[in-house]
Amino acid sequence: MATVTMSKKACAVNPLKMSQPIGGAFAFMGLRGAMPILHGSQGCTSFGLTLFVRHFREPVPLQTTAMSEVATVLGGYDNVEQAILNIYNRNKPEIIGICSTGVTETNGEDVDAFIKLIREKHPQLADFPLVYVSTPDFKDAFQDGWEKTVARLVEVLVDVPPAEAERDPARVNVLPGCHLTPGDLDELRTILEDFGLTPSFLPDLAGSLDGHIPDEFTQTTIGGVGVDEIATMGRSSWTIAIGAQMRQAAEAMHSKTGVPFRLFERMCGLMPNDEFLAFLSEISGQPVPSKYRRQRGQLADAMLDAHFHIGGRKLAIGAEPDLLFDLSNMLHDMGAHVSAAVTTTHSPVLERIKTNEVVIGDLEDLEELAKRRGCDLLITHSHGRQAAGRLNIPFHRAGFPVFDRIGAGHQVSVGYRGTRDLIFNIANLVITDREVNHQPTPDSWRPSNLASRSRRIANATERSVA
Repeated sequence: MATVTMSKKACAVNPLKMSQPIGGAFAFMGLRGAMPILHGSQGCTSFGLTLFVRHFREPVPLQTTAMSEVATVLGGYDNVEQAILNIYNRNKPEIIGICSTGVTETNGEDVDAFIKLIREKHPQLADFPLVYVSTPDFKDAFQDGWEKTVARLVEVLVDVPPAEAERDPARVNVLPGCHLTPGDLDELRTILEDFGLTPSFLPDLAGSLDGHIPDEFTQTTIGGVGVDEIATMGRSSWTIAIGAQMRQAAEAMHSKTGVPFRLFERMCGLMPNDEFLAFLSEISGQPVPSKYRRQRGQLADAMLDAHFHIGGRKLAIGAEPDLLFDLSNMLHDMGAHVSAAVTTTHSPVLERIKTNEVVIGDLEDLEELAKRRGCDLLITHSHGRQAAGRLNIPFHRAGFPVFDRIGAGHQVSVGYRGTRDLIFNIANLVITDREVNHQPTPDSWRPSNLASRSRRIANATERSVA
């Protein structure tokens, strides 16, 4: 069992975590026709927008209430009202999501009351979906903002099914954690459909941020799950929650609609996917398709091939709790040692990470631990590239943001196939680093070196005989 400690520094020197309102806005981006708003200053929104655009390399809808110093002191009702009206009239969204920031939370603004007054004042907004989530950025982290927002979407948008309504046995709700990419969601959708199930993802980033080009330009999100589909989620037969962070949303769904849920804390690795496919076979009544039996064999072979390069490695990993838990356990199964683990916020899974200590801190903490404990592989998001350079060790990018590589949104690490490809990527990274640093291998032994070594041995033997 790992010991969870907090960094004692007065400030974050090289931040690992992204803020809570950014995580909340990210969840809203998985809804069709959505326009997320950060209730705060323009700088807060522009910073978050920059991260999203650099990570996905796509236009990202994100607006602000543009709170000034005066508005912050006197109250932001007028700013919220004007922002909602402008977006409603100009952008024609299907839903507007509002996330608070540290500025407005410090002032203690009652945004739910603001929304109630705005609906009374403007009848056209009486039934329009306006969802507010409290996400102060002076506490918690990216994962917490996502968690709270998805739970709030369930509470506000999912309808309670009539008592006489029948559940659709083929329909399944999927509540994915923020650590899953659009590529991961596409892979999960394929797996579920192969069992004859119809999945509804909330949120569905694979529909909005998967990099496709729409037929017509829109100022809101270009895909994702619709508000009408969310409303009928209470008629599904099961809810699948992926990541410990989604327990709150799954429990909210169960409490409101009675839909039973199953939580899968991991989706990367051999045994987690065995459990996942066995569950799908159970609820669908279908046998596991033969292609997944073949993919399982490929993963087992990949683990065998790659453990020569990954086994025994000392890892330094910095990530959100669910991603840290998933990656570290998979690599531990490969024989690696998690020597340094740093995360962003508290989570019930941290104590079960297979390491001695998990630090809630920043990238400076991760670099210091990696240096002190002799780590030879660093895993974190793109802000860790300078630390990897100073440590002179291989660097695998994972999490958010990844802005110095293309295709971050299409990386897949779930399922047998995704785990296999992740293992290959990390093993090849280690092999490439070994080649670049010119460490001796059988391939680097030159005949001339072998000949000179043979002559030295022969001379030494002659001297000993004499």
